[in-house]
Amino acid sequence: MNDFPPDRHAGNRLDAFGENGEIGRRKPFLQERRSSEPLSKAALVVRFLKPITWIPVIWSFLCGAVSSGAFGWREAGGMKFLLALLLTGPLATGTCQMLNDYFDRDLDEINEPSRPIPGGAITLRDATLLIAIWSVLSVIAGYLIHPLIGLYVVVGIVNAHLYSANPIKLKKRLWAGNIIVAVSYLIIPWIAGEIAYRPSLSLDSLTPSLIVSGLYTLASTGTMTINDFKSIEGDRQVGINTLPAVFGERKAAVIASVLINLGQLLAAGYMLLLGLPWYALGVGALVIPQFVMQFSLVRSPRSMDVRYNGVAQNFLVAGMLVCAFAIRATNP
Repeated sequence: MNDFPPDRHAGNRLDAFGENGEIGRRKPFLQERRSSEPLSKAALVVRFLKPITWIPVIWSFLCGAVSSGAFGWREAGGMKFLLALLLTGPLATGTCQMLNDYFDRDLDEINEPSRPIPGGAITLRDATLLIAIWSVLSVIAGYLIHPLIGLYVVVGIVNAHLYSANPIKLKKRLWAGNIIVAVSYLIIPWIAGEIAYRPSLSLDSLTPSLIVSGLYTLASTGTMTINDFKSIEGDRQVGINTLPAVFGERKAAVIASVLINLGQLLAAGYMLLLGLPWYALGVGALVIPQFVMQFSLVRSPRSMDVRYNGVAQNFLVAGMLVCAFAIRATNP
């Protein structure tokens, strides 16, 4: 899954790896990072789990819970929801982030050499142990919420392998990488939220959430592309075919903007089909500030990528919640 703003400058290969990428002498679990103070073991593990990436997954689960029609303020303080926060944040999403770091360690030596593995702060043995423990805990937490969610967690972990691990490594394959990440961040947690709280499950009852989360997955495929601007040099060096690496920054920014707007406008159209014009208007209105910011993004993708995602994403996720309340309104 995508990292968040790294050092864009290529770093020298560390002595944790041999000249050909082979594992060299083992470094201790905790040691001084380059150009920074040493981290405690707890802080190091938290950095390995990338907390900033938990937020969209937690939000998607919340939208699914709201869509179910059975989630309210009382449920928000319940053990099920607290366990779901633990699952969708540090456990399942954290596991996928650790897997990404594990399989991308050579790429991170170029794009972000201070990450725990290429920086030598975490050995491959310790990383493997953490990933194994977190995977088991994630599946157990998912099962405790609902047996189907336990299965969902397994699917998410498999997706993380497909995204990062050779020989498949979908992140090398242009559209496939962004799509599988968006599915893992949108559809899987959204439907998990529905499953956790909907009293009775059927394909008909889940169809509105499947459609809306699918459309926002299309939009999020565009936002994933914006995350790729930060690592163009490293991606090109190792043959990862992201949209910016293949088409260049400005064309990729245009494609990303079209996808972002299209997914949300289609979601607004679906609200109209459900007979909910005010919800449709709300979703459509939230696209406007994103559209305005996209002019600056296209003019200067590399300098605007972080700012765009930091501001415009708030309107996109607000639209997700509007749709969730719209689906809730259609429940009998």
